[in-house]
Amino acid sequence: MSQTGASSRPLHFAKSGVVLSNISDTALLTYATLLAEDAGKVAMGYFRRTLGIEVKADLSPVTIADKAVEAFVRERLVRDFPEDGIFGEEEGASGLDRDRVWVLDPIDGTRSFLSGYPTFGFLLAILEHGKPKIGVIGIPAMNEVYTGLGTEARCNGKPIAVSQQTSLNDAILYIHEAEHMRTDDEAVLERLTKSGSTRRFAYDCYAHALLAAGHIDAVVDYNLQPYDYLPLCALIEAAGGVITDWQGQPLTLESDGRVISAATPELHAELLEITR
Repeated sequence: MSQTGASSRPLHFAKSGVVLSNISDTALLTYATLLAEDAGKVAMGYFRRTLGIEVKADLSPVTIADKAVEAFVRERLVRDFPEDGIFGEEEGASGLDRDRVWVLDPIDGTRSFLSGYPTFGFLLAILEHGKPKIGVIGIPAMNEVYTGLGTEARCNGKPIAVSQQTSLNDAILYIHEAEHMRTDDEAVLERLTKSGSTRRFAYDCYAHALLAAGHIDAVVDYNLQPYDYLPLCALIEAAGGVITDWQGQPLTLESDGRVISAATPELHAELLEITR
C-alpha cells in the first residue's frame, strides 16, 4: 500500500520471521500502539479525497479507505500473530474461540470521514479469554493515540485520567446516536436531554477518548457493534472510569450495543437509573 504512506517498519522488539505469540503485555501494548499509528497513516492517505462509497445492508456507508485499513491491519496480524482470532467490521470474524482475539474497527465514523470531519477513529481491542485486556483509540487526523492496559491510560504516551465528577447535574454529558435512540428508546432519550449541566449530541469514538482524558464526564451510546465498544473498555477502565451496558453488566461480544461510559461509579449509577 505504498500509495497510503503507511510504513512497513519492523517492530523494535520483533525479530524477522519470529511469531510474537508469547510477548509481554507491555510489548503487546507497544505493538498495538504502533499498529494504530500505521493504520492511521493508511486512513489519512484517503482523507478529504474523492472516495467511492458503498451502502451496506444496515444502510451504513463503507469506503475504499475502510477496506484498505482493515486489509492492512489483518495482513500485519496474520503475519505476526497467526494463532490469534480476528474480528473486524469489514471482513468479519474468525477464531473467536481462541485465547487471544483482536477486535478492530478500521474507521469508526465513516460518515465523519467521508464528510471531511477530523474526529473519525481507528479502534482496536485485544481480548484474552473473551475479556478486553488492551484498548486503543487512534484519532489520526488529530495525531492522537489513546491506550489503556491495566491501570495505565495514556494519550501519545502521556498519562491521562478521568474527571472526578460524581453528580449528573454538574456533568458534561454526550448523547450518541440520538435518532436511533428516539426510534427505540424515546423515553430514555427524553430523560437524557434533561440531564447534565452541558449536553452534546454526537457520534463515534472520540467522546469516549475525551472521557478517558478527563475532558468530559459521561457518554451514553447506542446501537453499537462489538468492534465499536470493546476497544473502549480497557482504555476507560485504565483511566479510572466505568463502562457497562445499560443494565450495568460488563460488555462482551454478546452485548446489545447500548453503552454507558462514566468518570465515576456515582455518575454511572445515576445514568443507570435513567437507562434502566
